[in-house]
Amino acid sequence: MSVVRSPLPEEHLKVVADALQGALVDLVDLHLVGKQIHWTVVGPRFRTIHLQLDEVVATTRDHADTVAERASALGVAPDGRAQTVAATSGVATVKDGWTDDTQAITTLVDALGAVITRMRERIRATDEPDPVTQDILIELTRDLEKHHWMFQAENGGHRA
Repeated sequence: MSVVRSPLPEEHLKVVADALQGALVDLVDLHLVGKQIHWTVVGPRFRTIHLQLDEVVATTRDHADTVAERASALGVAPDGRAQTVAATSGVATVKDGWTDDTQAITTLVDALGAVITRMRERIRATDEPDPVTQDILIELTRDLEKHHWMFQAENGGHRA
């Protein structure tokens, strides 16, 4: 049941709904990965990484809300439940225990890179069906790519 009706044709709405739901799940999971590492990072760069992670978490939360509200505006019920995120996210699981600062950066760079790759696919998919949604995806991808760059620079561009 939908109490909101989208002005998009049904075939376009399906593409857009899938893109928004996928984006929502990735953003929620990226937020959780950021918080987990935020709580467990240790090492000489602890403070810098700890504070940088707060920025990533804030970005992902803000964009997740925008994505979910866009879905709602189109009559698509967003699903950010833990079970849905766990079952459908493309973000790799974070190891338990403490996270060395270099590993924290590598984990974040990898997670951001995976999400950015999927966001770019969603940007292409929504080009014709809904430029408004595409614009939202472009903006959030720009912000994620900035974090991706900054975490790579924190590690000197090298992988751990």
